Amino acid sequence: MKKILKWVGLGVLIIGILWAAVFFMKSNSKATTEYDTYNPFISSIEVKSVATGKVIPEDEVAIKPQITGIIDKIYVEEGTAIKAGDLIAVIKVVPNEQALYQARGRVRNAELALNNAKIEFDRNKNLYDRGVVSNQEFINQKLRFEQAEQELRNANADYQIIRKGSIGGSSAANTDIRATVSGTILEIPVKEGDQVIQSNNFNDGTTIASIADLSKMIFEGKVDEGEVAKLKVGMPLEISLGAVEDKTFDAKLKFIAPKGVEESGAVQFKIEGDVTVEEDVFIRAGYSANASLVLERKDSILVIQEALLQFDRETNKPYVEVAIGDQKFERRDIEIGISDGVNVEVVSGLEEADEVKEWNKTEPIKKGLEEEGEESEEETTEE
Repeated sequence: MKKILKWVGLGVLIIGILWAAVFFMKSNSKATTEYDTYNPFISSIEVKSVATGKVIPEDEVAIKPQITGIIDKIYVEEGTAIKAGDLIAVIKVVPNEQALYQARGRVRNAELALNNAKIEFDRNKNLYDRGVVSNQEFINQKLRFEQAEQELRNANADYQIIRKGSIGGSSAANTDIRATVSGTILEIPVKEGDQVIQSNNFNDGTTIASIADLSKMIFEGKVDEGEVAKLKVGMPLEISLGAVEDKTFDAKLKFIAPKGVEESGAVQFKIEGDVTVEEDVFIRAGYSANASLVLERKDSILVIQEALLQFDRETNKPYVEVAIGDQKFERRDIEIGISDGVNVEVVSGLEEADEVKEWNKTEPIKKGLEEEGEESEEETTEE
């Protein structure tokens, strides 16, 4: 029994040695990975930031009525180019019953007062003609009569304004809604038959139309707090519109908000820029846009591909591996500057003649797959 166990143990040991030998041979038979090298080169780097936003008119004017009523007729459509003074709509006045009744009562009271003043004036005139009353008393009575006449005219005017919206000769000033500036009709949020409210100290009033000059556009967007400190008023912008392909527009930064707004955990600052609009291009208000801002630029500097960089796990300082022979490399610490995400500036530590190792190259797996495929074909042929 002991001899059998001895021979079994010896057999297991021999099999283990053979398996280890085969594994070692296969491991050593693998091809050694050859690393490519790249030389630093002279180039320029721009650090850009992209702000998302939209293009809107520089000035947009809301046309509001000066009287309450119902839209009787609209004479223009959205997109129509108009000039200052052009007729936009006409309002039909629907008077308030209580206000109309009170105005009619004021007219009646003014008529009664005028009749009474006229009787007193006629009586005093007869007495004055006979020398019974003094000149001063007659003048005072005449003044009261004339004031009563004026009060009646005022009451009649108030009554006409409440009933018709205006008095004779001035109807265009109230019931006719006209453009106050030249431009393009952007929006008409009302339709015929809608009731509108006049603009006053307590109410903004109903907007009948919005007008803007589409030849004067601005970009309105937001930038992150980490980049706003690098911006300066007057910086050039490059505007690209989603609706206008293969074309960019020049702009100039004119406003940076002094206060940020928190959005989704990040503080955003509003910016605005004047957009240069070409005559042959029509830009609609509200187009989504991106503004490219050059935050920093350096010309004729030594750079390498950012993918060649490695970082020390303890100090987190950058370094590269430089060739010192055939597939032999040594570590070299370097100092880096600005980066555009593809190339990075080398401040010190490298020269143009140095060959930098591509450290993150992966081993090809195509050869192994081909060998497995060949083995499968051979087994299929033998069968």
